[in-house]
Amino acid sequence: MKRAIGTLTIAALGAAALAVAVPAASGAATGARAARSAAPAAVDPVIGWNRFLLDVQATPGNQPATVHPTYALAMLHGAIHDAVVTVDHSGRPDLTRVHSVQGASAAAAADAAAHDTLVKLYPSLRASIDQQYAALLARVPQGRRKASGVRVGRRVAAQLLARRADDGSSARPASFQPGTSPGDYQLTPPALASPVFTHWPRVKPFVIRRADQFRPPPPLALTSAKYAAALNEVKALGAAQGSTRTPDQTQIGQFWNAPIWAAWNQIAQTAALAHHGTLSQNAGAFAALDLTLADSVIAFYDAKYAYHVWRPVTAIRAADADGNPDTAGDPNWTPLSATAPDPSYPGAHGTISAAGADVLAAAYGNDVAFTATSPALPGVERSFVSFSEAAEEASVSRIYNGNHTRLDEVAGENLGHAVANAVVDRDVPKFSVPVKATPRSSTH
Repeated sequence: MKRAIGTLTIAALGAAALAVAVPAASGAATGARAARSAAPAAVDPVIGWNRFLLDVQATPGNQPATVHPTYALAMLHGAIHDAVVTVDHSGRPDLTRVHSVQGASAAAAADAAAHDTLVKLYPSLRASIDQQYAALLARVPQGRRKASGVRVGRRVAAQLLARRADDGSSARPASFQPGTSPGDYQLTPPALASPVFTHWPRVKPFVIRRADQFRPPPPLALTSAKYAAALNEVKALGAAQGSTRTPDQTQIGQFWNAPIWAAWNQIAQTAALAHHGTLSQNAGAFAALDLTLADSVIAFYDAKYAYHVWRPVTAIRAADADGNPDTAGDPNWTPLSATAPDPSYPGAHGTISAAGADVLAAAYGNDVAFTATSPALPGVERSFVSFSEAAEEASVSRIYNGNHTRLDEVAGENLGHAVANAVVDRDVPKFSVPVKATPRSSTH
């Protein structure tokens, strides 16, 4: 069986797995089954620029507070992919249409596209971006092919940046007035910070038609039995003190606290290295992954601010007023991990992890064993037998740390599957998922 990726294929080999760990500061690590040999991945611009951008975003003060990090990752890998396929004709560009130059270097095109895109997105970091560019471009032999590749890459970046100039990503966050009725999102303790990315539902998606294309159904009524079961579950499992969690569940709840999109990029990165993918294969895989994650974030913020559902910390403390006889308020309840400052439904970890796992399964097959580390728990490793197993654990971690109910996470998972299916089913790039994910029920 073969898994399609772009217009190329990666052979799905046997069950033997290579477990690889990267330093804890990287956020996550993975191993993947061996695949057919190709050009050394150590000099691959896709991997080099992915590492660079993840490091940039992990450095305090570098990431603009009102621009979601997945946007820059999508722009970077969209530019690299389009530059590579414009030169080597291994597929169709996703976001641009630029004339190729015969004999141009695909690596030089990728480097130039990445450089120009990131300089626009992070102008204050130009010196470090220039340094990264010079180091990677120096690996390409001098000559006409290199110069031609640079020209193509710069044209791709210029066209992509022009097409996305008015996409809403640079808008000011919209004002948001928390509600006062039971079920309404309210500012969460201890910081009582204003909700983030209130403008993100209006950002133009990269692949899906509109932000609400796969909007989850409205949340269940507060008086329903399923709502009570979900709230009582997080109340018991997610409490900072006196919870019913096992030690392993506590570790899970803390392990996945690092930025979830960075974790999935690290998982993809190490899987690509283990498979020794070619430049065009890696460009296709990362473009699909990060376009999917970017659109998933736009989609879940659309739903979050359409429904503005209260977080468990609010719901549990005010449960006596929710009209449900099967819930009971606890005004002192506190979650294991601080609550993220945005509405609860749907869950971001469920959305991003389901989407990321689906795309990686389309590229490499789902049954890839790997070991992950996390900056949230330095020195701790967790091992998985598949992308889907990791996605399920990342999703349920938000119940264990008190940030979400199962209703939130299941809705997020279904949303992530829908966005991923839309990306991998497109004509450009030509991906196919072996078996489409079916929506999960919120019953547990």
